[in-house]
Amino acid sequence: MSIQEQIKEFVSANPVVLFMKGTPQFPQCGFSAKVAQVLKLAGVEEYAAVNVLADEAVRQGIKEYANWPTIPQLYINGEFVGGCDIISEMYESGELQEMLKQDPAAG
Repeated sequence: MSIQEQIKEFVSANPVVLFMKGTPQFPQCGFSAKVAQVLKLAGVEEYAAVNVLADEAVRQGIKEYANWPTIPQLYINGEFVGGCDIISEMYESGELQEMLKQDPAAG
């Protein structure tokens, strides 16, 4: 299975996925730390976090998968949402909270 297929399967199988530098408990960049903090403020208690620093194939593969050059990257219900600035703005406007409430099965 290619790295692109692995990423697609992972983001499809988990409602909220954050590709970040480090872990939510020990982020290794300020942008990753901010997105982890925003998720916490938005009431997200559990999500799948992937430390891109632990695997070069994932670090490069996720950038190609989303056609987005930077980390962190947030996926909700299999959909790429954005990076730090976008997530922060979406939280401030309430759009992130609305997106988190949506049931992917509802279509």
